[in-house]
Amino acid sequence: MRFMVIVKADSHSEAGEMPSTELLAAMGAYNEQLVKAGIMKSGEGLHPSRKGVRVRFSGESRTVTDGPFAETKELIAGFWIWECASLQEAIEWVKKCPNPQTGDSDIEIRQIFEVEDFGEAFTPELREQEERLRAEIEQR
Repeated sequence: MRFMVIVKADSHSEAGEMPSTELLAAMGAYNEQLVKAGIMKSGEGLHPSRKGVRVRFSGESRTVTDGPFAETKELIAGFWIWECASLQEAIEWVKKCPNPQTGDSDIEIRQIFEVEDFGEAFTPELREQEERLRAEIEQR
């Protein structure tokens, strides 16, 4: 099972404050454990929302709104993609994580859809296209 492990933003990450050397070292050591265990597939930190935009879809219309965005608790500061045997395994790994923020913080775990989850709506043609696209991505 693949999971997106989401580090929620806080006022410090939204202010663009960079992590301390100590936190960077702790997270580096943690990431190294994840990689050696075969769990971590990717992971990145994100710039604050003031450097981002949102695109709103309404029928055929698209509206772009510049950041920053008001609800800090709903924003993402970074993420990992993990492959674990179960949600419980992902939870156990998150519990070992250094606190990613300077104060209280939240990490959210969400399972990523797999091809099989889409059932009959995902036709053989769509499966073939998906496999081709994934192969192209892996080659880059």
